Amino acid sequence: METSTIITILVVFGGVQGLAGFLVYVERRFCAAMQNRIGPNRVGPAGLLQVLADGLKFMMKEEFVPQYADKALFIAAPAIGMIAALLSFAVVPFGPTGNPDESGYRFILAKNIDIGILFIFAISSLTVYGIILGGWASNNKYSLLGGLRSSAQIISYEIPLGLSILGVVLMSGSLNLERIIWRQAESGLWNIWVQPLAFLLFMVSAFAECNRLPFDLPETEQELVGGYHTEYNAIKLAFFFVAEYTHMITTSFLMVILFFGGWHFPFIAEWDSHWILQLLVFMVKMSVFILFYMLVRWTIPRFRFDQLMSLAWKVFIPMALANLVAVMIVMEFMRGHLWILTIVSIVILGVAGLNATKPRAARRTLNENA
Repeated sequence: METSTIITILVVFGGVQGLAGFLVYVERRFCAAMQNRIGPNRVGPAGLLQVLADGLKFMMKEEFVPQYADKALFIAAPAIGMIAALLSFAVVPFGPTGNPDESGYRFILAKNIDIGILFIFAISSLTVYGIILGGWASNNKYSLLGGLRSSAQIISYEIPLGLSILGVVLMSGSLNLERIIWRQAESGLWNIWVQPLAFLLFMVSAFAECNRLPFDLPETEQELVGGYHTEYNAIKLAFFFVAEYTHMITTSFLMVILFFGGWHFPFIAEWDSHWILQLLVFMVKMSVFILFYMLVRWTIPRFRFDQLMSLAWKVFIPMALANLVAVMIVMEFMRGHLWILTIVSIVILGVAGLNATKPRAARRTLNENA
């Protein structure tokens, strides 16, 4: 491996971890503004050094392992989650890339990976092992329940998450993330316009995969104290936090790449625009989704666990399958009329909405008759 490649890897991974720490500060300030509070503002100008203070606090705390915990697995669990989160970022284009068929600049660590999406799903699915092992090795009933919830939640939502992007893969004809961006840039048509349902399924499933509210059942403090990381402290707890925020960064990049054209923006950042402008557009789009994650956290209350699982198996998976079948039919017989997929998405959402209101109406009628 070339020295420049190693340096690039270290810089990018270090930058991702630094960004994850900074996002904690951003989220605290963001939620404070939403709740008419001040937020961290004491350490450094505007509280910007609060990230450094939090990092030092985690590193200087006493390391503690419960007496009856499985020490090896207890220590390995946060490391597994951290490694999986960072490895999945290796094939994500974090900026503009040259044409995959030509040589040139590429803001991506692993170049010419034709199975980029498959690689991300394979690696990111390993994060559930870190959570399960952490919950089981802690020898704590709250941690164990958090690990069990996480295993059920992540495995369930991986199905609609994967099904939702198959339509994009069929339309792009490639699993390569760079090619998916270029297909949208060449046609000028972002996938969000013809696959709005797929985007909605992907986005909500990504919230569940990242354990973000309203899907933070594995670590809900009102029920499980801290869930799978109840017994963790110091740097091991920081690893879990950084892995969660890294996963959030990765999924934000994926939403931009798969559905919003990556670095492309009509009349501003085209395929022949300067790479600095393309990079700026890419980062702005990603930042919007990061802020949306934070907005949802302080807006929507938490689901019950039975609601969480019912949403995945009874709603999202059937909708994702219906959308996939529609994409296959259109790509086979009506390739020049992709606008049909937009109508199909609206129809599927409408049918799902009507179906969701039926039980409520039936209960209301029953109560009125009683």
